[in-house]
This record gives sequence, structure tokens and C-alpha cells, in this order.
Amino acid sequence: MGFGTIERVGVEGTGAYGAGVARHLSRASVTVIEIDRPNRQQRRQHGKSDQLDAVEAARAALSGRCQGRAKSGDSFAEAIRALLIAKRSARSTRIRSIVQLRHLMFTAPDELRAKLGGLTAIQLVNEAAKLRPRAGGDVVVHGIKTAATILARRVQALDVELDTIDIQLFPLVKAAAPGMLNIFGVGVDTAAVLIVAAGDNPQRIVSESAWAMICGVAPIPVMSGRIDNRYRLNSGGNRQANNALWRIVITRLGQHEPRTMAYMNRRLAEGKSKPEIIRCLKRYVARETFQALLR
Repeated sequence: MGFGTIERVGVEGTGAYGAGVARHLSRASVTVIEIDRPNRQQRRQHGKSDQLDAVEAARAALSGRCQGRAKSGDSFAEAIRALLIAKRSARSTRIRSIVQLRHLMFTAPDELRAKLGGLTAIQLVNEAAKLRPRAGGDVVVHGIKTAATILARRVQALDVELDTIDIQLFPLVKAAAPGMLNIFGVGVDTAAVLIVAAGDNPQRIVSESAWAMICGVAPIPVMSGRIDNRYRLNSGGNRQANNALWRIVITRLGQHEPRTMAYMNRRLAEGKSKPEIIRCLKRYVARETFQALLR
């Protein structure tokens, strides 16, 4: 005696510890639903347990309270996501190392400060990497030279890592969404972030409005005070995708893209503020990028 045909399975954390289970179920042609945080009221009444979490996940998937399809994580988007993790880490470490190297020169002895103090970041890294600390002299000079050389060579090594990642990212982005890079203001990094947000199975995003909600650019009306057809900031959705759309809009404004500038001027004349106009522009850019996703 069975329990019937399995129509769908609710899995919590399909992008983390539940990724393996989600992939296994997807290969078995079972619909996998991404489950949100378990019901807090139930957890407060009965405590946390695997049984309670499983029941809550099943109820959420069966009732339709959670409807989002899980990302499959089996193609280009997953590879891009992994590369972006490494790139963000390398980029942030590179920035910190340059700042540390620059601050090291502020307190360096006069001979080092005169040689390396007024250089640009690239010049500072190149010159510091050439230093040859020699023991037996001034201990302060030796210590600072050693630290500066280590930091500079770390930056150079990270530059090689970033170049390697960029070489791999471009063909993956082209394969995942060929039309994305044809959109004005969209670069490889921006397209990569949006592709990762959509996942390897973008058909799970049923409409343009759903994509706007995922990116956190769906308009939210102001429901109190003086409304005047105004919308407030949407703080939900994927914040990295939201930032990618913001960068596209700022790039268009910076390069005076005709459509964007015409919209900006028209809305300014209507009394809208620049932050409100940028939010509207982000919504329009979400429409363009949604059409570029492979369906």
C-alpha cells in the first residue's frame, strides 16, 4: 500500500545543504519546490526537530504557500556562480592588500617613503614587488620591505587569478545567454550575476513580473502618508541582481544613452526625484534582461 504518486517535493536550502537532494530529485523528474524558513509559530510551540521541519516543508509545497521552483544547478549558471565566488574573494583581497601597502608607506622610513610614497596603486605594486630585503641592516627597513614585497606580490598573484577567471567567464556567459551582452550597458560581470540569479532553468521564472520580483525591482506602492502615486524602495529579492541592474542604469546615464536620458528628463519635469526615476529605470532594464534569458 503506497501513498500515491509524488507530484512535488519541498526542499529547504536547495542552494546550500539541500542542493544534492534537489539535483537527485530533479534527475528523477520530480518537481522540487524551494521552501522558505519554517513556520516560526510552530517552531516556537514545538521546538526545532527534523520531523517538524519535514512536515512544514510538505505542507508548504502541497498548499502552494511556496511555489518557487528550485534552481537545477547543472549547467552554465552553476559554473558561473562558482567563478564569481572566487572572483569576489580575489577582488576584495586585492583591494585590502593595496590599501595595506599604501598605509604601510605612510609610516615607512624616509628612504622608502621618498621612493614609494607618491606612486599610483599600479606603480606602487610594481615597485614594491622589486624590493629585495636584506638582513643585517636596519630592522625596521628590513621588516617594512619584507611586508611590502609580500603584499605587492600577493596583488600580482591575484591579478593573474582574476585574468584566469575572466577568460573562463566570457564563453560561459555567451553560452548561457547569448543576447545578454548585446544589451546596452551590460558587461560580462553584470550578465554573469543576472544569469546566476536566473539559474540553469530560467523557465521556472514564469513571467517578467516574477523576474522583477526576484531582482527586487517590483514597485511597492506607498500605503500611508501623502501617496501621490509614489512607490517606495523594494528591499527584497536578490540584492546582487538588483545591484547589477543599478549598474546598467548608471552606465546608461553616464554614457548619455538617448532613451535613458529622454526618460530621465521627462520624469524630472514631472516632479519625480532621481532615486525614484532610477528605480523605474531598473524595472525597465529588468524587462530587457528577462527577454534575453534563454527560455
